[in-house]
Amino acid sequence: MICRDLITKLAAENALSRREWVFLWSNYSPEDRAYAASAAGRIAEKIFGRNVFIRGIVEFSNFCKNDCFYCGIRRSNSQVVRYNLSDEIILECCQSGWENGICTFVLQSGEAAEFDLERMCALVRKIKAQFAGCAVTLSLGELSFEEYAALRNAGADRYLLRHESADPVHYRKLHPVSMKLENRLQCLEHLHQLGFQTGCGVMLGSPFQSAESLAEDMVFMQEFKPEMIGVGPFIPHRDTPFGKFASGTLDSTLFMISLCRLMHPQVLLPATTALGTLQANGRVLGISSGANVIMPNLTPRAVQENYNLYDNKKHTDRAIGEAVSLLQQELSCINYSLKAGRGDFGG
Repeated sequence: MICRDLITKLAAENALSRREWVFLWSNYSPEDRAYAASAAGRIAEKIFGRNVFIRGIVEFSNFCKNDCFYCGIRRSNSQVVRYNLSDEIILECCQSGWENGICTFVLQSGEAAEFDLERMCALVRKIKAQFAGCAVTLSLGELSFEEYAALRNAGADRYLLRHESADPVHYRKLHPVSMKLENRLQCLEHLHQLGFQTGCGVMLGSPFQSAESLAEDMVFMQEFKPEMIGVGPFIPHRDTPFGKFASGTLDSTLFMISLCRLMHPQVLLPATTALGTLQANGRVLGISSGANVIMPNLTPRAVQENYNLYDNKKHTDRAIGEAVSLLQQELSCINYSLKAGRGDFGG
């Protein structure tokens, strides 16, 4: 019964203590998860109605200087066919989304060894000029304050940088020694300072994750107050050091989505592609658990399979118009609808 009491407290106060978070993650039951999902769904509906914001994601490059132990496009994976889309193709991807009611474009890549700031700023300006009133979200990894500032000045609205783990010991087990948690957290602070709508996030079920490390994640997100939170399950990639670890579970990921909604009622919270990889209706279950964003893939089909961060990633094998129509059909089964527009935090 006490887990349910903690969920009720979270819904009322939007915060728990570190000790309470540890207890909740150590002891929750399927019934507690369902209770949290019901509470989160009511809060999401009260704030957003039965609407789901739509964004189009363009995975424009899979080159990466990092060697994260869980990631399929890690630097050491020689099996990856590397690619880097031209500006013209990226704009064509955005055009296909724009023609189907998508007004937010998410540009995502690996972390380039030599980041071309001038090119990226020019690309952001082109997108903002060509698609008047759109929002541009970037997910390019760790950059300097000056680089973030230049991207913000060019017109970028949002930035996604999943922190993966706020527990320093756990973080070190997921990343090479060259990567520092303190630097990642500093980047998130810089993004907030510059006025980006900022997103962090976690993988559920990543190797060596514990109730204590999850409690650190919840306390960090509680205090940081992100505008976006990306929550997805860990799914192994065969060509990584973690290739033989078990996947995270759908239930734990849905529980995290619900807890994030209760903690930050206004947050933008995607039902990720990885949920759909674990289970065909995973994204719909994410919406039912409190998520309010969905992101169809605008990346050209010819290169989508080369952006496999994990095995069996679900790809969009249809034209974007058909993909959006199918998403709407899935959501209509739970009486939700896709909502056009930028879908800004607090807007």
